[in-house]
Amino acid sequence: VWKDTFVRRVKPQPGEAILDMAGGTGDIAFRLADRGASVTVADINQEMLDVGVERALERGIDGLVWSRQNAEELRYPARSFDAYTIAFGIRNVTRIDQALAEAHRVLKFGGRFFCLEFSTTEWPGFKGAYDFYSHKLVPQIGQAIAGDADSYRYLIESIRRFPPMPEFERMIRAAGFARTKVEPILGGLVAIHSGWKI
Repeated sequence: VWKDTFVRRVKPQPGEAILDMAGGTGDIAFRLADRGASVTVADINQEMLDVGVERALERGIDGLVWSRQNAEELRYPARSFDAYTIAFGIRNVTRIDQALAEAHRVLKFGGRFFCLEFSTTEWPGFKGAYDFYSHKLVPQIGQAIAGDADSYRYLIESIRRFPPMPEFERMIRAAGFARTKVEPILGGLVAIHSGWKI
């Protein structure tokens, strides 16, 4: 549901060049391509890209470009893309400010930046319950389902370390974006961040 909402906010147009960063598995790229966009899927992790390529083949989706890229040092010329998307990936970037600067650099003037990311809830009275659920129960669920509590523990810790929504919006503006916006979903458990290169 969040990813569908995210793609609706991006409003991909037929023929637009869109860079989907940290998009290895193709979840966002497939939705963008369904709307006629020309999508380049970039990820630092080759294994994730391989999963995405396999999924695209299974679904009969072609025309996507798959590329191993570091969000902090993109190998694309300036002003290459009409839109830049990143879903649930930027909190794993070491230098977020550098990744944002690169996103700005590779966008054309009038280009759009969209980021879907976990956040910290704004709902009053819910924070304590969320903290208990995420720190105590989620790793146990991860252990029971996937046999991997550590990955789920990392997920929760990476969400906790990620800048709060207002601070991340300031970082987006500092990278050169204008008309920035934050759209909290589910009380801020997830947020869509956006900005324009003007």
